[in-house]
Amino acid sequence: MSTITQKKGFGGVVWDYLTTVDHKKIAILYMMAGGFFFLVGGLEAMLIRIQLAVPNNDFLNGDAYNQVMTMHGTTMIFLAAMPLLFAFMNAAVPLQIGARDVAFPFVNALGFWLFLFGGIFLNLGWFLGGAPDAGWTSYASLSLDSKGHGIDFYALGLQISGIGTLVGGINFLATIISMRAPGMTYMRMPLFTWTTFVASALILFAFPPLTVGLALMTLDRVFHTNFFVAGAGGNTIIWEHIFWIFGHPEVYILILPAFGIFSEVIPVFSKKRLFGYSAMVFATVLIGFLGFMVWAHHMFTTGLGPIANAIFAVATMAIAVPTGIKIFNWLFTMWGGSIRFTTSMLYAIAFLPTFVMGGVTGVMLAGVTADYQYHDSYFVVAHFHYVIVGGVVFGLLAGLHYWWPLMFNKMLNETMGKITFVLFVTGFHLTFFIQHFLGLYGMPRRVFTYLPGQGFETENLVSSAGAFLMAAGVLVMAVNIIQTARKKEYAGKDPWVDGRTLEWSLEAPTPEYNFKQLPLVRGLDPLWIEKMAGKKGMTAAEPVGDIHMPNSSILPLCMAFGLFVAAFGLMYHNEHAWGIPVALLGLLITLGSMFLRSVVDDHGYHIHKEDLEDDTDRRVKA
Repeated sequence: MSTITQKKGFGGVVWDYLTTVDHKKIAILYMMAGGFFFLVGGLEAMLIRIQLAVPNNDFLNGDAYNQVMTMHGTTMIFLAAMPLLFAFMNAAVPLQIGARDVAFPFVNALGFWLFLFGGIFLNLGWFLGGAPDAGWTSYASLSLDSKGHGIDFYALGLQISGIGTLVGGINFLATIISMRAPGMTYMRMPLFTWTTFVASALILFAFPPLTVGLALMTLDRVFHTNFFVAGAGGNTIIWEHIFWIFGHPEVYILILPAFGIFSEVIPVFSKKRLFGYSAMVFATVLIGFLGFMVWAHHMFTTGLGPIANAIFAVATMAIAVPTGIKIFNWLFTMWGGSIRFTTSMLYAIAFLPTFVMGGVTGVMLAGVTADYQYHDSYFVVAHFHYVIVGGVVFGLLAGLHYWWPLMFNKMLNETMGKITFVLFVTGFHLTFFIQHFLGLYGMPRRVFTYLPGQGFETENLVSSAGAFLMAAGVLVMAVNIIQTARKKEYAGKDPWVDGRTLEWSLEAPTPEYNFKQLPLVRGLDPLWIEKMAGKKGMTAAEPVGDIHMPNSSILPLCMAFGLFVAAFGLMYHNEHAWGIPVALLGLLITLGSMFLRSVVDDHGYHIHKEDLEDDTDRRVKA
C-alpha cells in the first residue's frame, strides 16, 4: 500500500512488516491475521455442523465438542471479526479524515502485536492439554470447574488480546478528535469514520470490565481467591454481569463499523449522497449510548426480578428505533439511484432484509415472558448469527471488495466475487433460518448430540448442508484472493470512478506519507464536491513542505512477546519450578522494551519537500 522505492528481498519485506508503524501496513497485518483466524473459526464451525448433521453422531465426543464450540465463538468474535474491522479502520479512517497517520503510530503497532500474541496464546490449548470448554461466555460456574489449563489459556489470551484492542480504540479516538484535515468538521466526517469513532468510544468503556473480569477469573483459577465461588462467599452471577457489561456493547463495537461500511458502499454504487446524513450520525451515537443499557437482557432467567427485567426489556426494544432509522435511510439512498450491482453492493442489499430479520427476533427475545421459552434454545443461536453473520460478516465481505484496491492496488475478480456471494448468502440462510424452528421445537443450544425421533433430524441436516455451501463460498473467495495477488493489473486511482471520500483522492499505491499537502475539506463527500467543480484532485490546505514521519520499531513486537511469555509462566507456576522465573523473564522483556522506548531518541525522520513525488506523474509501482 505504501510506495516501494526499491526492490526488497523476502527477508527485507518480512522485517519491514515486523517493525512497521505505518497504519497502511498494519491494516494488511490485521487483514492477514484476522483472515487466518476466520478460516480457523470457520473450520471449527464445520466440525460442529458435521457432528450435529445426524442424531447420535460420534464424530466429536462431549469434551471435544465443548472445546470446538467454545473456540468457534471465541475465535470468531475476538480473533476474526475484531481484527478484520481494525484492518479496514487502519486502511481507511486516517485517509478519510485527511491525516498522514494515526495519532500514535507506535501504539498502533503495539495493539496489533498484542492481539496476535493473545490469539496465539489462546489457541495453544489445542496443543498443550486441551482448549477452553466452558462456552465463549465462560460462565464462572462452568469455567472454575473446568479441568486442565483450557480456561487459563482463554483468560490470559483474551487479556493480552483485549489490551491490544483497548489501546487500538484509544488511538482511533485520539486520531479522529485531533487529526482531521482543515474543514473536516464532525458533521462532514464519512459515516465509516463516525462509526469507528463511536465503536472506539465503546471499546474505551466496555473493555475495562472485561479486563477486570478476566483478572478475577485468573486469580480464582491460579491463586484460588474465590471471587466467583458461591460456596466460599463469592458470587457466580457477578461474572455474568461483568461479562455482559462488556459483551453487549461488543455486539455494537462489531456491528457499527459494519454499518459504516454499508454507508460508504451504498452511496458510491447508487451514485447518490447518503440520505439523512445527520439522522444517521445521531442514530449511530444513540445506538452506542443505548448499547450500555441492555446487558441484562442476557440474564432474564437468572432471577433479577420483574422491575429489572422490565427496565432492560424496554431498553432492548428501544434500541431497535435508531437501527430502523438507518435501515430506512439506506433504502432511501438507493431509491431513485443509478445502482451498480457490484459484489460490494450485492452484500449491502442482502444485508438489509437479513439484518431486519435478526433485529425482529431480537425484539422477540426482549419480551421477558417469551424469553423464558426461547432462552438457551437454537432460536437464540439463529438470532445471534443473523445479527453477527448477516450484519458483521456481510459488512466485512462488502468492505473486502470495496477497499481491496485501496489496500493492494488490485481489483478482486467481480465474477468470482458474485459466485462467493451466491454460495455464502444461500448457505447462510439455509444454515441459520431453519434453526429458528429448531429452537421453537425445543432443541437446546450447546448440546453435542440428540436422539432420533425428536423432530430435529431434517432441520439439522439442512443446516449442515447450508454450512458446506458457506464453506464453498469462502473457498472461492480464497482462490479469488490468490489469483488477484498473482495478476499484474493494477487498480490505480479511484477505481470505482464514483468515489466520494478522501481515500479515493490519492494516487495508487498510496504514498507512505498519504497526503503531500493536507486537503481542504469543503463539505460532505469532499472528493465528489471537487469532481463536480471540474477539478482532478483535492484543493490543498497548505503549501508543499517537509513531512515528519515516525521511525519503524521492533519494540512493539517485543513488548507483546514479553506478555506472552509472562502469561505462559504464570499459568504453570503451580506445577513447574520454572513457572515463576519464566513469568519474570516475560515481564522483564516487556518492561525492558518499554524502558528502551523511553530512552531511545525516536524523533522520527523528515521527508524533504524536494524528495516528494510528483503526484501528477506517478507511475504505478509493483
